[in-house]
Parts: sequence; structure tokens; C-alpha cells
Amino acid sequence: MTSHLTDSSLPAASSSEAAGPANDPALTLMTTPVRALVKRSPISLPPQTSIRAAAQMMSEQRVSSILIVEQGMLFGLITDRDLRNRVIATGLDTSRPIMDIATLAPLSVGVDDPAFSALLLMARHNIHHVPVLDGQQVVGMITATDLTEQHSTSAVYLAGDIYKQSSVEGLQRASTKIKALQQSLAAADASAYSTGHIVTAITDAITSRLLQLGEAQLGPAPVDYVWVAAGSQARSEQTAKTDQDNCMVLDDSFDEKTHGAYFKALSQFVCDGLDACGYIYCPGEMMAMTDTWRQPVNRWAEYFARWTGQPDPKALMLTCVFFDLRAIYGRSELLDQLRQDVLRRTKGNTLFLAHMIGNALTHSPPLSVFNRITTIRSGEHKGTIDLKHGGIVPIVDLARVHALSSGDDAVNTHDRLATSAPGAAISEQSARDLRDALEFLAFMRIQHQTRQIAAGQPPDNHMRLEEISNFEKTQLKDAFTVVQSMQSVLGQRFRF
Repeated sequence: MTSHLTDSSLPAASSSEAAGPANDPALTLMTTPVRALVKRSPISLPPQTSIRAAAQMMSEQRVSSILIVEQGMLFGLITDRDLRNRVIATGLDTSRPIMDIATLAPLSVGVDDPAFSALLLMARHNIHHVPVLDGQQVVGMITATDLTEQHSTSAVYLAGDIYKQSSVEGLQRASTKIKALQQSLAAADASAYSTGHIVTAITDAITSRLLQLGEAQLGPAPVDYVWVAAGSQARSEQTAKTDQDNCMVLDDSFDEKTHGAYFKALSQFVCDGLDACGYIYCPGEMMAMTDTWRQPVNRWAEYFARWTGQPDPKALMLTCVFFDLRAIYGRSELLDQLRQDVLRRTKGNTLFLAHMIGNALTHSPPLSVFNRITTIRSGEHKGTIDLKHGGIVPIVDLARVHALSSGDDAVNTHDRLATSAPGAAISEQSARDLRDALEFLAFMRIQHQTRQIAAGQPPDNHMRLEEISNFEKTQLKDAFTVVQSMQSVLGQRFRF
């Protein structure tokens, strides 16, 4: 009856995380199991209980929510907000059963899940009460307040503020707080992995709210669809500096003449809204507002079949965007079937993977033949290194090849490198080295951007070596060396 948290983009607690300093508050949430936050036995009532009796119970127990349980199974929950909005505001008869006002089949977390999963669930879905299950058995409830005591949940409240907005202008004002959120995470030495998930959760919330506002303006969608994030948003690796990459997958019942105008208007509204909120239009127009990237399932299947079957340079460029996809809003099953089809096509497809590696090698770390870090020699960014294209993007590309070659459906780069089966494209040791290199490079990027934000400058990916210590320079060179070495290994393996 419940919707248990199974989002593969969420992190799992891991002893091999190597994700940053021990005082990282978000890392604490990743290593703290949900059971540690459950403070009392669950307060529950059977479905037939009256609203009045439930309100009395909440008052007596001094709780803001009650679970609806029968024969040990969770059916729903009610909160003080439900009493306010669905009972008092509407004048509903309080003798009616609580099922009339309950949230049915609520999202939940497992007792052994990391608390960080609960944080992201709240931020992405604008909820403040999450039931905790041990298998199918209800063991308690955690709230946003419980997470506040862990010192890292401003994202939950920012997401809540986003869902309260009734206009693009309101969302634009709310989005200005994202830079401050990244600053606070950086000040706490939060890991890049944690920061990427938290910042991306806010992007997800803004996107979802824009779609809700668009549907309120245009009316319900005439056929099922799913709004899909691509690129860094799909991988949950965003920072305060990002553009938008997205697309729409429509049900195959879509008819251009009948339904085309609606989805064109909706996608235009959302992409314009994202741009207004600081997510600039994709320079390559890889957005749902572009007709090519707003298509039914069967057309998307044709795209992927062509890209994997005839990997020309343009196709390879597109695969770097559209092989990293994650459902944000709508009917996620429309994307699920496409992703499974793609993985069937790429697993063991050595010719396609060889082309992917060749494309990945176009981005190389800034190291000289003498293994020294080299800076950009001319132009606007003279004297800097590009942390994104010189270090992070090559790792993202290598991890993508690794996932596609093994049929792994993970999207986040760290998660793609978290496991390595025998015979995989990347060995377990190499995967660990790449994870550590990714974390360091992404952490340096976030710290660099945070310094720029504090100085009132627009954040970018170009860092001067004078910004960091000699010790960090040594680590930076080591990270680039790891990337360069793995590029060479995979280049030899998939040579064509």
C-alpha cells in the first residue's frame, strides 16, 4: 500500500564513501541510519477512527501527525496541516473517518536507509512527515524538525518555499537562495557528492512547480507524459553554475495535430521559467521546448537505435546528454522502458563503446608531457584551469562508458563507479581511484564557486592555481593523472 523510497539517484550509506571531512553535516546524514532519528513508537489509529478522535489524540500526544495502520500495514497518514486545510477550512464534519482526509500510500523510508535519503525525499516532494518502515512493519515517523537537529536541512525549507509560489516571479525570488545554500554547504565542508544531490533537489523542485503552474494555466495534459532531466541534473551533480538540459517523453497515443500545441506551450513555459530562475537556455537547444526533444516513446526509441547503431560525431555528442536521463515529473514508466531498451543495445556493443571512448578522449586533463599542470594560455580565461572540462567531464564520460558497457542503470557518476563486476570496463581499484578523483575535483570546483559568490562574482569553472595551497596542487595533479591513466587504459581496450 505504500510507496517506499527506491530512487536510484539517492545515495546509500557506504563505508567506502571517501566523500569529505568528518564534519560534513550531509555526510553525517548519509552515515546515520533513519532508525537513529526515530524518537518514539509510532502513533497510529485504524482507518475508521473519526477526525475528531484523531485530533484529540494528536493533542494529547503532542504530535503533528498520525499514521493510519490496520493489521500492521500502513494505509496513510494525516497531519495538522490536513486538519487545518481539509477539515477546518472546508467545514468538514469531524465525525467522518480520517481516511477522508488522509494522504494515502505515503512515501516512506526504510529503517536502515541513510537519513540523507529522507532529506532528499522531503526536498523533492515537498513533504515534512515521512513514515519509517522495517520491511512492511511501521516503526515510527520522522519529520523535517528531526532532520533540522542534524544541521543540514535548509534544502527542505527552501523546497517548501518553492512549492508555495504561485508565479514564475515568486520562483525566481526563491531561486536566488540557491547560491546561499551552496555557500552554507561549502562552509560546512560538505562533500561534493552531498552538495550535488542537495542543490539538484532544489532544481527538481523548481522544475516540478513550474510544471504544476503550467498545467494550472493550460489545463490537464491531454495524454500522459514525463518531464525528463538530462546532463548534470539527471546525474544529481549540479552546482550554482549550470544551464538546463531536459526533454519530454510523451505517451504513444500522442497526436501532433490534436495535442502538439498544448505540449509546445507547456514546455516553452517551463523552459522560460527555468531560464528566469537562473538555469540558462542550453546553447545547443537540448531542451523540451525544442520540437526534436519533445516526442512520443516510439520516436525516442528510434533516436536511441540510430545513435547506437550509427555512432557518428553528432550522435556521440547527443548520447553524452541523453544517455544521462532521470524522470522529474509525470509518468516515469514512459522513461523506464526506454532506459532498459538503451542498456540492452549498449551492453557488449564494442563498436559503439569504442566510438564513445574516442569521443570521451576529446576532453583531456591539463597536464604537460612533464606531468605538470598547465593553464589556459590565451583568451578570457588565460592563466586558469577548467575544472569542469579538464577533470570532471572526462570522469563523467568514463563512468558513462563503464555503465553502458555493463548494462548498469545508475545515472549518478559516483554511483556508476561504486561497483565493478569481473570483466567490467573499469576495474574495482580504478573505479575507486576515479571516485576519489571526482570527489576532489568537484569539491575544488564548489569551493572555487563559493569564493566567487562571496566576492559578488558570477560562479564559473575556471580556477587560478594561486587560489589553492601547494598541498592541494599536488592532489590536483594526482587527480588529473588518474584520469589521464584511465583514458589511456580504456582507449587501448576499446581501440577500433
